[in-house]
Amino acid sequence: MSNVEMLEPATEDRFHPDPERSYTLHARYYIEPRIYEREKAAIFYRGWGFACHAGQVPEPGAYYEFQLADQSLFVIRGKDGKLRSFYNVCPHRAHELVRGSGTKTVITCPYHAWSFHADGRLRTARGSEKVAGFDAAEFCLKQVQLEEIAGFVFVNLDPEAPSLASQAQGLEAEMRRYCPEIDRLKFACRLTYEIEANWKTVVDNYLECYHCTPAHPAFADLVDIANYRSVTYDIHSSHIGPAGRADNTAYSFDGDDGTPNNFAGWWVWPNLTFNVLPGPPNITTLHIMPTGPETTLEHFDCYFLDSVPSQGEKAAVEYLDKVLQPEDIGLVESVQRGLHSRGYQQGRFIVDAERSHLSEHAVHHFHNLVINALRA
Repeated sequence: MSNVEMLEPATEDRFHPDPERSYTLHARYYIEPRIYEREKAAIFYRGWGFACHAGQVPEPGAYYEFQLADQSLFVIRGKDGKLRSFYNVCPHRAHELVRGSGTKTVITCPYHAWSFHADGRLRTARGSEKVAGFDAAEFCLKQVQLEEIAGFVFVNLDPEAPSLASQAQGLEAEMRRYCPEIDRLKFACRLTYEIEANWKTVVDNYLECYHCTPAHPAFADLVDIANYRSVTYDIHSSHIGPAGRADNTAYSFDGDDGTPNNFAGWWVWPNLTFNVLPGPPNITTLHIMPTGPETTLEHFDCYFLDSVPSQGEKAAVEYLDKVLQPEDIGLVESVQRGLHSRGYQQGRFIVDAERSHLSEHAVHHFHNLVINALRA
């Protein structure tokens, strides 16, 4: 079966552009290896993928290595202070250049000691002076597009892709509205989870709060669920809810210091979320990274005013790690098992005209982006 045939709607598919008339993605989109392989090329190699925070590469020579689907890349700050991103591969014999993070005045390949400037230019290639017709310009590191949103760094492997700013209009302004101290925040900690579920199953779960009251009782106290609203845009959506009870069962927060106490979240196509939790200035990123057709790696990074969390911030992190994430992981792994059932093919979106807290229109928005990308 060709990729085109595989992605044409089967007779049982009832996805519709109108969320109020639509069924969900067919189960095969979550389990078939061929679809996952197509997603890498159509979605992750062409979309804006999250790399790191600019504060994690603070000075010239600082670098940060990361994965975008099955591609290894790194971000590095040049002597001119500019951030650039390159494929993490030596153009000589394909050895990886860096691992993790650190600072290098010169990038040197561990295999044959070819070296490169932080702007990607070839610096030295031992013995190349004896090679007829050797052109150093031919062996620079391959650079990819890079943009920032409020200090968060994104890259795109497609050199022709429209800018992130043009596709996510209004996102940064809204983030700054709900987190005015965003430029002062520092990376504080990372929570990591390996999940037995397709990456889209995990994104689906984030994009609706229909499940919040029955599945997240502590979150339902933390946020005023009845006034929780989701709004969809071009390649992102916002998920905003006023703070709930100060004596909630998740963690305590102090709203007397003038800091915003709303919950605010944003999903950015295809697989990143930003979240502002009730309490002192903070933001978290949830990076949902596919590792296979039915496996996902999550990095939950927390940013506070100080790189050492306060007691209240530790309580919030503990709630994320010990309560909210286990609840969500249990949900998505159960769904992933259910997607293999012969008793399930497609569900029906619950969508109301008011787009209330019960509405799943943001999940439909995501599914529509998936289908459009795969069929482009």
